[in-house]
Amino acid sequence: MTAFTSVRRTALGALTIIAGAILVVAPAQAQNYPISASQRATAQQVSERGVPLSELAANAPDTYTVKRGDTLWGISGMYLKRPWRWPELWGMNFDAIKNPHLIFPGQTLYLDKEGGYARLRTTPPGAAAENQTVRVSPRTRSDSLTDTALPTLKPHLIEPFLVEPLVVDADELLRAPRIVATTEDRVLMASGDRAYVRGDAASPVRAEPGEPRFFRVFRDAVALKDPLTGEILGYEAQYLGKAELVRGESFEETADGKGGRVSEYIPATVDLSATKEEIRAGDRLLPAPARAFTSYTPHAPAIEVDARVVSIYGSFAAAYAAQNQVIAINVGSQDGIEPGHVLSLRTKGERIKDKTADAKDTIKLPSESNGTAMVFRTFDRVSYALLLEIQNGVRVGDRLVNPE
Repeated sequence: MTAFTSVRRTALGALTIIAGAILVVAPAQAQNYPISASQRATAQQVSERGVPLSELAANAPDTYTVKRGDTLWGISGMYLKRPWRWPELWGMNFDAIKNPHLIFPGQTLYLDKEGGYARLRTTPPGAAAENQTVRVSPRTRSDSLTDTALPTLKPHLIEPFLVEPLVVDADELLRAPRIVATTEDRVLMASGDRAYVRGDAASPVRAEPGEPRFFRVFRDAVALKDPLTGEILGYEAQYLGKAELVRGESFEETADGKGGRVSEYIPATVDLSATKEEIRAGDRLLPAPARAFTSYTPHAPAIEVDARVVSIYGSFAAAYAAQNQVIAINVGSQDGIEPGHVLSLRTKGERIKDKTADAKDTIKLPSESNGTAMVFRTFDRVSYALLLEIQNGVRVGDRLVNPE
């Protein structure tokens, strides 16, 4: 293989931009990611003449070559003041980009500004799209082109939370199998330890085909209360780690010492791994969900949103959440919230005493804009969001509204 391998665009199929999920596949392998009618309509409208220059970021580069480690959220932020408005970015090059989910490192983007509007092209202004050449770094082994895809956001920011937060009803954890003992009579357990698990009559832990083999370990379902009404929206279980089933529950016949035999219960055996906190007897096991590819499409909600921060995930003692932390909010799927929704954060507004007045009245400071968050996991009445860009710490009670 030469230092660089040229790949014709026509051989790869459409190369596409979306404000987050970026993949490269051949036409026959292309993922069928949904593009909503409103997103397509917006892109088509913008493609007629481009994006007003007023919508461009102040330092939008004239050219940019996509590189490994990029995210399309970051690329969108380089070109647009509001990076979640990905249909406008797609619309800049609607003729060349038919499916907004395919792009890869080595692709060069060209910003064409003319007549008060801007278009983002995949070829230099005036060049034919068919002549586009993409340079791909050589590899010593064969990889699927999908492995070079750019993610929506940095994977490590979201992936740990895709299975960790769990909102359950009041009794779900109480019905789940529980850890009853460990080897060597240890009180606390960690990764690499072996533990013994007991289910109830309705949900025994079995090693038969079709039964769960991989589990997540949880503790203490904490009530999530709406900061406005005090209503309980659900119960958040504390994630502790993973467990793999070694042997299922069973019964063993042994001599009773009187010439007869008795049947004795033997609990299931599991091995613990990837523990975040020490595990102890009484902690509960729930089947691990199947691992699935998730592609986020950051976009503004089509519904009106006025939500509040319910809690800061995993930070029971922290008063404020920082950038790249996760928060729970008091709206969920039954309210029309879906993964990829981008929301603007607003501070709650401090109440202070006016020390300049004789009466020392209490006054409330105005609510101020404080950045953006993206929903990535939803339950019926609660959702989890990643803090993307914030100016100040976020706390329980802060508002989330539609982005401007």
